[in-house]
Amino acid sequence: MRTKLSQFNYNLPKDLIALYPAEQRDESRLMVIHRDTGKIEHKIFKDVLHYFDDGDVLIFNNTKVFPARLYGQKEKTGAKIEVFLLRELNRDARLWDVLVDPARKIRVGNKLYFEDENGNDALVAEVVDNTTSRGRTIRFLFDGTDEDFRSELSRLGNTPLPKYIDREPEAIDRERYQTIFAKEVGAVAAPTAGLHFSLELMKRLELKGINFAELTLHIGLGTFRTIDVEDLSKHKMEAEYFKVPEDMVATVNAGIAAGKNICAVGTTAMRAIETAVSAEHMLKPVEGWTNKFIYPPYQFSIANSMITNFHLPKSSLLIMACAFGGFELVMDAYHEAVKEKYRFFTYGDAMLII
Repeated sequence: MRTKLSQFNYNLPKDLIALYPAEQRDESRLMVIHRDTGKIEHKIFKDVLHYFDDGDVLIFNNTKVFPARLYGQKEKTGAKIEVFLLRELNRDARLWDVLVDPARKIRVGNKLYFEDENGNDALVAEVVDNTTSRGRTIRFLFDGTDEDFRSELSRLGNTPLPKYIDREPEAIDRERYQTIFAKEVGAVAAPTAGLHFSLELMKRLELKGINFAELTLHIGLGTFRTIDVEDLSKHKMEAEYFKVPEDMVATVNAGIAAGKNICAVGTTAMRAIETAVSAEHMLKPVEGWTNKFIYPPYQFSIANSMITNFHLPKSSLLIMACAFGGFELVMDAYHEAVKEKYRFFTYGDAMLII
């Protein structure tokens, strides 16, 4: 029973944390691990093409990251503050759940001003509630159309790179911290396994007869929240919105019925499909919120392969990879990846578990 947090630790040299994406999306490194034999192969990501055949199904998360990090000033004092947009609570009222830093300076009733590059106040928000020590609910005071409001948010916001990417966002991040199939706006973090797919690779997969199935899971910061309990059965994930649509379900279930390879591209795609399993162990259409936490031992119902990046020690993402690939095999693969100097985390290399 692999249920203790401390078992999912490993030593990672800081210089293996990828600060920038690979020059070409599909030329990251790819480690392939075989669950049946324990064999580990070292490839380039575009070699993933050779592991799938006609009729196989790749499941993608088509969530789109929005520029969620805003920098502004507090009224009167002019104190600089960071506001991280987590989720929209009410579209008409322009109410948002946010994190603020430094939180001790931000109280209910405060107004926050966000300037454009010319120093003009472009957006103003009012703090209407405290939710957690760092959490607030804010209302944007904006008289224009919803389209204009979203345009302003996009113009003023910064790409929400994870804090461990220790640099300021650059122009390249607007494109590369986004999958090429991103459509549904709502995530504050990218589904990183999908970042490796290029237009050329997608076309080559399509020509080989591989089917694509898209779902949506809007990734929140809860996916990356530190686990602070040793007994994993006591960890609670924060809920994230997801949608598994009917057309996608039809594609996946046809693949299952035909005995084809069903591959979840990323841990978020895996969480979504495992939340949408029918009593017959097929996929069913679902829309709602999931706080599903997958840890060993776990019986997976839909996918028989998974693509994922190399994740933080003691993270829910690493724990899920171990549940799918087998604890010893995946942890051995991580130690091998450190030895072979793979690049880790968001902009890092990938693993295919088959």
